[in-house]
Amino acid sequence: MHISEGVLSAPVLISGAILAAGGTAIGLKQLDYEKIARVGILSSAFFIAALIHVNIGPSSVHLVLNGLIGLMLGWSVFPAILTALVLQALFFQFGGITTLGINTFNLALPPLLCYFMFRKLLWRRKHVGLAAAFLCGFLSVFLSAILVGASLIFTEKNFWETASILVAANFPVMVIDGIITGFCVGFIQKVHPSLLPGYNP
Repeated sequence: MHISEGVLSAPVLISGAILAAGGTAIGLKQLDYEKIARVGILSSAFFIAALIHVNIGPSSVHLVLNGLIGLMLGWSVFPAILTALVLQALFFQFGGITTLGINTFNLALPPLLCYFMFRKLLWRRKHVGLAAAFLCGFLSVFLSAILVGASLIFTEKNFWETASILVAANFPVMVIDGIITGFCVGFIQKVHPSLLPGYNP
């Protein structure tokens, strides 16, 4: 779901950079010492998952896992995803340097919103918690695809067809990400529940 270099207009790139910088600043401010290892592990998971991708026009389709990352990190999802994107751009030319801001914003804002929407539902009845986890994974990818499409359309209206194809192509990824997020949350609830928000022993 990365947008390549040389595609987006300057206003979109600048706006994305400003918004990503703000989110990253808040995320770093809320990042305490105990969370650093968690951020590193989840950033690595995103890094690896996103490397297996299929290009669609100026963007791509791949596993994202941003819903799980957002659920476990809250605001720290911004620096986690930014770090992975920087490494992907430097080592594999995946995405780009000028698009770091907008790519970070597109992939980090949706899971942050889902974090606030679903964190209190994780500890309801078991099926409610798993459904909330699935929706967190599903909607994070869906909203990220919408933001990527909007970034393309705000650059050039002729990208409308490409944006529509991109959103449709990501539907299987939305379902898979939702299932993985639900499975991971169910497992974490059993073995290390304090990693999830809203846990009260």
